[in-house]
Amino acid sequence: MWEWLDPGLSAGGLFAGVMVGLTGMGGAALVTPMLVLFFNVPAAAAVSSDVVASAVMKPVGAFVHIRHRTVHWGIVIWLSAGSIPGVLIGTAIFSQVADTEGVEETVRVWIGIVLILALVAMLGRALVSARAERLRGPAVLEGIEAPVKIVPTVLLGLIVGILVGTTSVGSGSLVVTTMLLLYPLLRPSVLVGTDLTQAVPMLMVGAIAHAGIGGGDWAVTASLLVGQIPGVWIGARMSSRYDGLALRWLLMVILAAIAVRLLGAPAELAGGIAIGGIAVVLFYIVRQRLARQEIRE
Repeated sequence: MWEWLDPGLSAGGLFAGVMVGLTGMGGAALVTPMLVLFFNVPAAAAVSSDVVASAVMKPVGAFVHIRHRTVHWGIVIWLSAGSIPGVLIGTAIFSQVADTEGVEETVRVWIGIVLILALVAMLGRALVSARAERLRGPAVLEGIEAPVKIVPTVLLGLIVGILVGTTSVGSGSLVVTTMLLLYPLLRPSVLVGTDLTQAVPMLMVGAIAHAGIGGGDWAVTASLLVGQIPGVWIGARMSSRYDGLALRWLLMVILAAIAVRLLGAPAELAGGIAIGGIAVVLFYIVRQRLARQEIRE
């Protein structure tokens, strides 16, 4: 009955889910490369499987925000106006490449490039968030009635949709960073809720499209979800006890190492980046804790 279940994949899904719950980052950027590099899932199957798994996961988070009325439906609609055709275009491009001999290398390079873009977006998010805080100042934050900038919002949706259709990566970090630029006065809760909700129709359409081209592996998707669903819940419960900033930096170090490996760098270089980066982040965590102890004393 449980022959389809791969405990290793479920454990990987659990780790990815916990990281997403703890940091609000990662998602496909962590899962798809993990499938390719550590579980030897063919790159094309990894992309399709993760799109389908994400289509199951995102509505859970979106539902919470919809219930709390922290979703800007105007932005969601116009993002979807771009992202739905975008994900179909991306899936069509993906299907053409999936039939070629060099599909494995091509998709690996695509994922590596989009991971670099996602990393730049994650770094940019910190800078943009600081800028948004300065702009807000004493200003009244905008909620679900904020006016929509239609053209750039649709273009953002189109670009993200194409990236998700071809690599499964990009629906989180790229959207949040750009939305911070477009809507600096948007309340943080509305920003997060809108980001989660806008991804739902895009990923559902993308999941159907990827299922239609037969690229996914249902056993891989199901095994991932067995770990991801409780992982996100556990991570969210733990998030208040840990330094989210340090964990986000740790995740970015891991993604940087994965990106250079996917782009063809030697394993030794990728490992060196990971080890060096983790050492720096751990040093930062220890230093912060020692500083807090000194203040208490």
